[in-house]
Amino acid sequence: MVNSISVFSGNSNPDLCQKICDMIKVKPAPALISRFSDGEVRVKIEENVRGKDVFVVQSTSSPVNENLMELLIMIDALRRASAKRITAVIPYFGYARQDRKDQPRVPITAKLVANLIDNAGANRVLTMDLHAGQIQGFFDIPVDNLYAVNAFLDYSSIKSVNSADLVVVSPDVGGIKIARAYAKRLGAGLAIVDKRRVSPDSTEAMHILGEVDGKIALIVDDIIATGSSLIEGARALKKFGAKKVYAAISHGVLSKDAADRVENSDIDELLITDSIALSEEKKRSKIKVISVASLFAEAIQRIHLEKSISILFDFVPQ
Repeated sequence: MVNSISVFSGNSNPDLCQKICDMIKVKPAPALISRFSDGEVRVKIEENVRGKDVFVVQSTSSPVNENLMELLIMIDALRRASAKRITAVIPYFGYARQDRKDQPRVPITAKLVANLIDNAGANRVLTMDLHAGQIQGFFDIPVDNLYAVNAFLDYSSIKSVNSADLVVVSPDVGGIKIARAYAKRLGAGLAIVDKRRVSPDSTEAMHILGEVDGKIALIVDDIIATGSSLIEGARALKKFGAKKVYAAISHGVLSKDAADRVENSDIDELLITDSIALSEEKKRSKIKVISVASLFAEAIQRIHLEKSISILFDFVPQ
């Protein structure tokens, strides 16, 4: 397998790529990714990939446009170098929050990005916890959407809680499917935060639908950006009697001052994955990073060996 597979990394998350490579026992393939004097992305693939099965690990996280262009240009370079198959491994798929036309005269950027990846020459996409499941249908190539749930449920703080004392909380009505799936897996109760948006970056929690008094609450969601919804939800949960509030969020975008706001909030512990690299300035005592390298390593090996990866989909929100 080592001779016929190459795993490349963009600049968004080289540490995750290194962990994946360590697990599948290959070295990250060499590539020059730099900038021309005017800021344009420059890519040169520095090993022969003709006839190889190639994987490009690149989250389209901040700086989103820079990382997206790196991914597209790397795919184009690999296609022109005659790679046999190119799989775009996108642990965090950016531009996913605009997945439908919910207002007049707005774009569907998730579809636009899917078109760009298709046209650049990718043969397959491997991602995790898409913001909206229907984004898989925006592509004309196979898309495998993995779930971070097992990584979270193996974490000691959650494993040690008795299911009778635990309630899984959806931060809004839209997240009820994933919260219900977590609750079923854990044998726990279910609650929903009823909120209203008071500005584009701010929400206010109004009520809690479900029993949380005396319980340990676990808020589950796919993205934390400003943290407004999560922090307001945690405040409401404590107000209605929750003993502790944990949060398991797949993608830690943590924009603006979100890390500080989490640190000073009613959240006792925030779990995020390493789908997005956590910079030094965003590290806080309440924020714990759970690696999903083993999940992606297993998926990459199965794709390369043409094995079914359905075993990795034992958690599918219904």
